Amino acid sequence: MQLGFLVKTILLVNKTKASLGLGVSMTLPMVSKLTRMHSIGFDDDDVKVTPVFAKYVNRANIILTPSVLAFEKRSDHHFTYPGYHELAYLHPNRFTPDPAVWVTLGLEAGTPYFILRFNSFEAHHDQGEQGMSYGQKMELIDKLSNKGKLFISTESKMDAALEIYHLKCSPEQMHSVLAFATLYVGESQTMTSEAAVLGTPALKCNTFAGRLSIPNELENKYGLCYSFLPNDFDNMMAKIDELLAIPNLKSEWQLRREQMLQDKIDVTAFLVWFVENYPKSVEIVKKDKNYVNRFK
Repeated sequence: MQLGFLVKTILLVNKTKASLGLGVSMTLPMVSKLTRMHSIGFDDDDVKVTPVFAKYVNRANIILTPSVLAFEKRSDHHFTYPGYHELAYLHPNRFTPDPAVWVTLGLEAGTPYFILRFNSFEAHHDQGEQGMSYGQKMELIDKLSNKGKLFISTESKMDAALEIYHLKCSPEQMHSVLAFATLYVGESQTMTSEAAVLGTPALKCNTFAGRLSIPNELENKYGLCYSFLPNDFDNMMAKIDELLAIPNLKSEWQLRREQMLQDKIDVTAFLVWFVENYPKSVEIVKKDKNYVNRFK
């Protein structure tokens, strides 16, 4: 499959005479070694956790990662920025939650609700990893369904008995649904970070807990999310009770979000500038590592 992607991309690059390819991709860095096209690879995972993906991304002409991964020092063409992938599309300059989702959810505006997200763990980087057991999921559903309105999003087929909780919204509404939620609990790395940067308390339960620098920073520096191993499930359940007992929970999390945003940049603004001025932009950030702070 990967070989097929490589061949198709080479043909496309040669046909269009593309000069620059950028993305979260294993293919583009390889294509840039076989064509005149340059590549910019984006990565927000620790090399030790996704070594196969990193091996190929590291072959890009330029590697861009969040500054929390600066310690990896992948190469002389590795540059970092104070932000997260999620802030490329969820920074307040780029995204405003749509209140129309209240109608989609069938709720009166301001009604507390919870979002659960269950993964299939079928991606190549998920091999050998796992989330909550079926029993743990049912215990979690029982707890939250007794505390408010509950919606479940899942990569796998929904059990018939749980269909009443099935989140039915269009993909483009998902981030608004997360933004207005009282609490997010799930197994997804990305959705945990998305909820966190939107200012929604987020709890993750899977075997990646504690092993990824970005969710660790969101948790330990900004207090926006929490990570638990499956065998630490009881502590996660206790944390849920603790959070729901906090008066004005969402207001508190918005304050934490604001603190995080003060430290981070508008990632899209930075990337647009970097690409539009490439390769001159490379020399600029080489000479002045603080240049990226202009995009706050």
